[in-house]
Amino acid sequence: MSSLSLQHNSIRPDWLAGLAEDAIDPGLPVIDAHHHLYDHTPGVKYLFDDMLTDINCGHNILSTVYVQGRAMQRVDSASNMKPIGETEFANGVAAMSASGIYGSTRVCAGIVGFADLRLGEAVLPVLDAHVMAAGGTAKTGGRFRGIRQAAAWDLDPSFLNPAYETTEDMLSTPEFRTGFAQLSKFGLTFDAWLYFHQIPKLTALARAFPEIPIVLDHCGGILGSGCYAGQQDAIFQVWRRSLQELSCCSNVMVKLGGLGMKLSGFGFESGKLPPSSAQLAEAWRPWIEECVDAFGTERCMFESNFPVDKGSYSYGIGINAMKRLFASFSPDEKADIFWRTASRFYTLPQ
Repeated sequence: MSSLSLQHNSIRPDWLAGLAEDAIDPGLPVIDAHHHLYDHTPGVKYLFDDMLTDINCGHNILSTVYVQGRAMQRVDSASNMKPIGETEFANGVAAMSASGIYGSTRVCAGIVGFADLRLGEAVLPVLDAHVMAAGGTAKTGGRFRGIRQAAAWDLDPSFLNPAYETTEDMLSTPEFRTGFAQLSKFGLTFDAWLYFHQIPKLTALARAFPEIPIVLDHCGGILGSGCYAGQQDAIFQVWRRSLQELSCCSNVMVKLGGLGMKLSGFGFESGKLPPSSAQLAEAWRPWIEECVDAFGTERCMFESNFPVDKGSYSYGIGINAMKRLFASFSPDEKADIFWRTASRFYTLPQ
């Protein structure tokens, strides 16, 4: 069994079709701050049409942020320039969406790509090529917003994605930090994907570079499967302490989502029917509430993490679950979580 099969659930359309819900608070504006599009072999495909089908579920999705997922990399380029193809691809989808032909949602309004920051100063031409491929940064009216370089590492090799080369101390190495410093020259952000026990390493990075905006992906990489199964209470306490310390860094925000991944250990995929939004909200509540308590609504943003989380629930039901969790919040607080924080962090049109 591959490590990826231990991390991600397979998407089963027939199973997902076993439960449907009407959209809760359908007029509430939503920005999806984190999704992917790709065509990987063998048979792992999620493209523009698939995304359109999912977002057409009764919710008011204003726009989305595309986050790197190793899609459409240039086959004939040098290794450091291969990821530019992904930005070209995402920008093409964004141009299609911006035509208005496919509806009012602006898909891929912001683009987060990949560059190997361990190149140090030599990463500058890569960053420049990304910016050019997306028509510029926010300041120049383009779509390129930032870099994600996966740092997720664990002693258990089943939690390592072979597609992403990383080490326990990657965020601390001089090479990585020299490359990371180059982001400020373009006004770019950094998406941090790592596991809960690595959060202190991100805190150290954020303290060293307070001028660079950082967002913690997927609630901070909660693990609850494999060797971490049955340890939820202990993991919660370690995660909570690290999250609170990270929240003291004013340049860091957090994405609320990513809890449908198999590695989180919630087991949503094991039911005869997919989970309802009420079931999701009950399972997520302590983790989501802790994120909001630590960071405040003004530094929290909704993400779908589709199609990765689609192995556990459908798009509309996932949003319904989030809306249930914040039902008692004020209109301003809801606006922060569902669109305003993402709009501010990624400088998206409001």
